[in-house]
This record gives sequence, structure tokens and C-alpha cells, in this order.
Amino acid sequence: MVHALLTDGSTVCVRPVAPGDHDQVQGLYEEMSPENLRLRFFAASRRSAALAAERACAPPRPGYRALLAEMKGQVIGLAEYNTGGEGEAADISIAVADGLHHRGVGTLLVEHLVSAARAEGITTFTADALSENHEILQLFADLGLRTTRHFEGPEVRCAVDLGEDDTYLTAVEARGRAANVASLEPLLLPEAVAVVGAGRKPGSVGRAVLHHLRTGGFTGRLFAVNGGASSILGVPSYPSVSALPRTPDLVVVAVPAAAVAETAVECGKAGVRALLVLSAGLDSSEAEALMAACRTHGMRLVGPNCLGITNTDSELRLDATFAAEHPRPGTAGVAVQSGGVGIALLDGLSRLGIGVSSFASLGDKYDVSGNDMLQWWESDGRTGLALLHLESFGNPRAFSRTARRVTRRMPVLTVDAGRTDVGRRAAASHTAASATPTMTRQALFTQAGITATRSVGELLETAALMHSQPLPTGSRVAIVTNAGGAGVLAADACAEAGLALPPFTPEMIDDLLAVLPDGAAVGNPVDATAAVAEDQLRDCVDVLMRHPGVDAVLLALVPTAVARATGDDLVRALTDAPAHRAKPVLAVRLEQDLPVRLLPVTDGGTIPSYAEPQAAAQALAHAAHRAAWLARPAGTMPDLDGADTVRAQEVAETFLTAHPDGGWLDPRTCADLLACYGIPQLPWAWAENEDEAVIAAERLRGPDGRVVMKAHWPGLLHKSEQHAVHLDLQGDAQVREAFRDFETRFDGLLTGVVVQPLAPRGTELLAGVVQDEVFGPLVLFGLGGTATEVLRDHAARLAPLTDHDVHDLITAPRCAPLLFGARGGGPVDLEGLEQLLLRLSRMAADLPQLAEADFNPVLATPGGISVLDARVRLLPRRSQDPYLRRLR
Repeated sequence: MVHALLTDGSTVCVRPVAPGDHDQVQGLYEEMSPENLRLRFFAASRRSAALAAERACAPPRPGYRALLAEMKGQVIGLAEYNTGGEGEAADISIAVADGLHHRGVGTLLVEHLVSAARAEGITTFTADALSENHEILQLFADLGLRTTRHFEGPEVRCAVDLGEDDTYLTAVEARGRAANVASLEPLLLPEAVAVVGAGRKPGSVGRAVLHHLRTGGFTGRLFAVNGGASSILGVPSYPSVSALPRTPDLVVVAVPAAAVAETAVECGKAGVRALLVLSAGLDSSEAEALMAACRTHGMRLVGPNCLGITNTDSELRLDATFAAEHPRPGTAGVAVQSGGVGIALLDGLSRLGIGVSSFASLGDKYDVSGNDMLQWWESDGRTGLALLHLESFGNPRAFSRTARRVTRRMPVLTVDAGRTDVGRRAAASHTAASATPTMTRQALFTQAGITATRSVGELLETAALMHSQPLPTGSRVAIVTNAGGAGVLAADACAEAGLALPPFTPEMIDDLLAVLPDGAAVGNPVDATAAVAEDQLRDCVDVLMRHPGVDAVLLALVPTAVARATGDDLVRALTDAPAHRAKPVLAVRLEQDLPVRLLPVTDGGTIPSYAEPQAAAQALAHAAHRAAWLARPAGTMPDLDGADTVRAQEVAETFLTAHPDGGWLDPRTCADLLACYGIPQLPWAWAENEDEAVIAAERLRGPDGRVVMKAHWPGLLHKSEQHAVHLDLQGDAQVREAFRDFETRFDGLLTGVVVQPLAPRGTELLAGVVQDEVFGPLVLFGLGGTATEVLRDHAARLAPLTDHDVHDLITAPRCAPLLFGARGGGPVDLEGLEQLLLRLSRMAADLPQLAEADFNPVLATPGGISVLDARVRLLPRRSQDPYLRRLR
């Protein structure tokens, strides 16, 4: 059972039909008009309704599935498919209650049936309809799936291809976005608001919010709910929500935790559409009751345990928070989990003059999330900058897809909270030990184009630059200073932030010397000397801004008594010339009292001024990274020849049937699984006694005659630590001696050995995947071998990988130069390495049962890529569609 949104933002429950639903299902059909009955059954027969209800509510049977949509306990829609017990095609039928057409009930049910059918291997939906049934034909046409029609007289046969592609996902996403935004309107655009729990005496949170709503100039109707007063702070008060003269769209709840659920039920029965719960300390049963009330009555919820919400729209002026001050109207959308961080961001944005369009303190985030707010800002027409502080992600894959789209339109900035909580997993493989929550979160941010900062201060400093200046087209910075020491500090900061300080051409040097005072040093940084006048400094900056080899100009200025070249007037004048508007200009003034300021300039814009060069350089580096991300086209997932998903699923299911609790695959099963995806392994053989080991060694010996023997038993992972590997074995005697050594030392454990030829020299790498229950599969890549966890030279991206993700994975680790021939031996097989990572990603995306895979080492040479040792662990997990429309 899940809850989801219709096109008008109302909430429905989608669940399988049960035998007890018979009367309601039959009633759904019996209450249809004769015309709708005829369109559904091709005849207006009431007997058809009874037969349809009996079919839908019969006991479960192979190839048949029926889902219903329920609103406030009433069945409003039904969709079903039937394969007839065999085949990959299923007939589908849909019914929606009269009066509820065009609200997306049928489309939502079909989306859920599509997800279920794909999981069962069904590839096609078929449906018969009357050609005059335009609604159902339009439903199929708008799904986003390839649909064909075949007309036969008054009837039409529709066939819907259920193959997965991005077109369908984009269509589902668009429908979900529209429904989600509609559901948030009562929350962020309410016409009437009531505060439950506003006390008569100062000091209560509810009273503080009521005060903010009143003094903030809320333009809608405002009520208080308090049984002991007729008026609070001049706002009319009523004894209950049901007693209000009109139903509020939004109710602010500030009552003790034990009373929250009861209040929510009262609000739901009264028809309230949204709740803002400020109360904290709900236990699990209270939380469950609150969510049940919200879902049953179709209310969106912010909180509990939050600071509140704000919408600064001049026609609304909603400030339902208990922050100290009213936020300044502006263009930044802000969503936080921590109220304290929210107050800091509101204060900082107001001080900078950026202000906020809307603000949401999400608190414990039972319902409304950062993903919801991103979709709201995308559509509100007022937000140009999104700031997030999220400690958790309800659906990271859906969040990532939304963020990828939104970041194309506006900067999305976040604080990467909890970076020091490395929390190394208690899992056993190298891959799992290396996959920290920090690495997973950073992969999400990188792939989604989100700018991740390390503190609230850095977030505001970066927001100031992105709000006020154009993005640089590259990372080349020219520094201009009136004090050599300040220039050196700025140069160090830029270099540490990964920015480049290019040398100037002779022509550019001549142009600079022509406008600067005598004694100026024209390098990079440019030391204009303390005697530089404002017009000279302005001309210097103009020269730099017009040069194609400079992407940004940073001014490092200190106050002197020699010239007035450090005042605000100079900085304001620097954007007078049109050339300046195409590149960012930022200032560092060491004497500045605030970490960052936005100084107004003559053309109506602003220029950021920082107290520390490190802050300026890091903000500029973030802007350069965003520009590079925007300039790169969206990645694609290449087709992989020879990938056999069906066979891989069979291998996984066969293993889990024999091992219901899951576990590590034995070498032969592991090799079978890798073969399904064409993942190259060094030749090997399995032996359970020394004679078999000798035979295997004889067959596998290379030109040098040497082989490797590895012990195996269930659960063995780090062979080198257990001294479970023998290298450089030559001749039958050494092979027998090695096997006997394993038998002696690992008596009672050893189940067999793996024999391989001695691998050639090459670069040892690690490739692996960990299936995170929240984020999905995370692919890791980097330096391998026995020191992999010591050196920890790894990069990570969330699967499924695009071609860009694979490129980033290969180039991100510190060992990357070795792969491109840094030692003079030529590059390794980079195409083979790309294929290995893509195939590993595909395996992880195909198999939800894949808990972790560890390829270490992976041998990379100019001649090819081979996995020398592979470990795979499976767990009994079912696939869950991360993009299926549903509320949390």
C-alpha cells in the first residue's frame, strides 16, 4: 500500500484489491452512468459490474493483478491486468468513478501496474476499447510509452510496449512534478491560516508564530484556536478547528506531542489541506498516528520539530516561523532540517540583500522534503538560487533526477553536513570498507550538479558570488592588488582552491604598464602599488577583463593613506564597462568586518567583497565547477553488447534458493555471474584435491611455467591477511606442497582452491559496488592491491553510470596519471577499463540482490583489463522502483 498524488494535489491510497473490497468495487461500477458503463464494458449491463467485482476480488492467481485507488476510505478507481497465466503480454482494463475523471486516477494506477508488470517480466499491455472512448485512448497516448493502435470497425486494439526508456521516466516525472506543486499550494500559498496552540501569555511557540503572521502582513484570513480566549494578539480565536468560520488551507500546530495526532485528525475531518507541525518529541506511536491522519485526509505535512515556513510573495507575505526577525524578500529558496541553520541562513541572506523567495524548515521531515521544495522553486517564477541543508534523503535517486534538472536552471547549493562521521562499515570487503556515507553523499552531489560547501559561512559566501556575478568560463584568474603581501595571500588561496593564475602575454604586459603608475609589477598577481589611483586601477581591470585568457578578476585591496583606491566607490565603478558584465569580478579587503558583503554598483547590480582570500577563492572555484558542469552535455548510458540480464537473474535466484539468507558466492557461481555481463577474468580452475590442482596448473601455466594458488572457504575475503595465497609455483612438486600447506593450516575450513596463471606486471586497481539501501548502488574505483584501504585512493559514483560518470571515475583518483602512461610505459587499455566499470554498473542496477561486489585486484595493462580476484555477496532483496510516484 502506498499513497500518491493526483493532478490536483489530492492524496489517494494505491493498494492491491482484497476480497473484502467486493462490495465497494461493485459499487464503483454500479454508480457509473450508463454511458460510462457502455464505454467500459461495450454494453450498459449491470451484470457486467458484478462479474468485474468477482474477478477483481477473487483469490490471487498467476498472471493477474488488480490495484485500486482509494480516497478517504472510498474506492474511486480500479486497474487490472491479466496474462491468462502465460506469456509476456497482459490485457489491461481501467475504471474510474464518475465525477473523478481528468484528475489522473487512471494514469496513476496504470503507472503502478507498469512497475509491477515489469518486475514480473511482462513486456506488453494490450487493451480493447471503443474508438469513441477518447479518454482511455488519450491516457495510453500520454503515458510516455510506445503505443500502437489497430482499428477494427467500432473497436480499437491498443498495444503498449513496457520497455524501459527515459521518455517514459520523463513523462512520469512531469506528472509527478505537477501533482506535487499543486499539493504544496495550500502550504505555501494559503488563503487562510489557523494557529492551534497560541497561548494568551508570552513565551509559547504558537503565540510567536501568530505574532509573526500578523506583523509580517499576511494578506489572507488569520485565526487562532484556543478554547480559553476570544482573541489573541488581536486575532480572532475559536475553541476548535471545526468552529472556525471557514476552513483554513494551512494549520500551524504548536501543541504538546501527545495532542498532535488528535489535532491532525480534527483538521483532516474539517477539510484542512496542509499542516505545519512545530511540536517536537513525538514517540513512534504518535508519529504513526500523525502520518495516518495526514494520509487518510490528504494533508501535506511540514515537520514535526521545525522552525516553520515562509513565502515572501508580496501578495501573500506569509511568515509562519518563530525566527527573531522577518526574512527579507528575495530570490533564494531555502530548505533546512535544522532550525538553527535556518535562522543563520535567513539572517545571512537578509544581510547580503539577497533575501528569500520561500523558506521551509523541514524538521523531522515526515512528509515534505528537499525534493518537494526543489520542484516548487522550479515552478514558482521567483526563485533563482536554491540553498539546502539536508541531513538525510528520503529518495536519493528521485532527488538526484530532480536536482539534475533544476541545476540546469539555477544554482543549487548545500552544506555537506556530517563529513567527519566516516562511520566505516562493518562489512568485510575492501569496497564496502571504503564506501563511507560521505563518499556516497558527495557522489550524489557531484552527479546532480549540486554545489556542496563545507559550512554555512562558505554556503553564503558562494551564494553571494553566484547571485551577483556571471559564471566564469574557466578557472583562470587574474589578481590585482595594491599591496604585494595581500596579492601573495590571494595567489596562495587561488592555487589551493584549484584555480589557475596564467602568465600574461607580452602585449598584455605592455597594455597594463601603460595604465599603471611607475613601479608597478606586472606579473600575476599584478602589484599596482599603494600609489595607484582609482582611474588607473579601473583601467587595469578593464585590460584584464577584455583579455581572452582571463576568466575572472580578483582584487586584493588594503587601505592606505597614499591613494583612495580601496574605497567602495572604486569597487562600484569596476562594472561600468559592458565587458565587465560577462566575467566575474570579486574583491578581497582584509580590513572588512563582515565575512562577505555585496556592494551595490552603478548599473544596479552588486559585487561580492570578502574579508579573507580563501573565502573568495573557494567561492570562485565553486562557480567555475558549476560552469564546467553546465557546459558538459548530459551523459548517456552506452549499450553493452552481450549483457544477459535474464541469465544473471537466474544465477542470483538459484543461489538464493539454496542460501535463503544470502551470502558470498563461491568462485564458480561468481564467475558465472560475471560472465553474464562480459566482465573479463584471468583464466582459472577449481580444484578440491592436490591431483586436481596439479592438472589445473599444468593446463594454465604460462610461458614462464608459474601459477598462483588461492585457498577458498565460505566467508574468506582477505586472502593475503590470512596467508591464503601461494605465488610463483613451479612444477608439480610445488603445487602439491602448496595444496598440502593449505590443508594443514585451514583444516576444517578449506573447500577447495583456485589455480591461476601468474599474472603479468601491470597497475593493480580496485573496482567494486556497494548496494546502499537508501542511495542505491554505489560504484567505487581506484588504487587496488593489498594497500587499498591504507592509501584509500578511490572515487565513487552512483549507478547507473553514464559515459561521463565513467570518465570522472577513471580520472578522479590520485593514481589516474599511472593509467595514462605517466611512467612512460604507455596508457593502459582505457576503453577496456571503461567497459569494466559500465558492466559492473549494469550488473548492480539489474540485480537488487547484489549487496556488494569487490574486484581486487583488477590488472590494467596496455594490452587489456582482467579481474584477478572477484568477490560477490547476494542478499534476498526485491526490486523497488525508485521513480514510482508515491509519497513517503
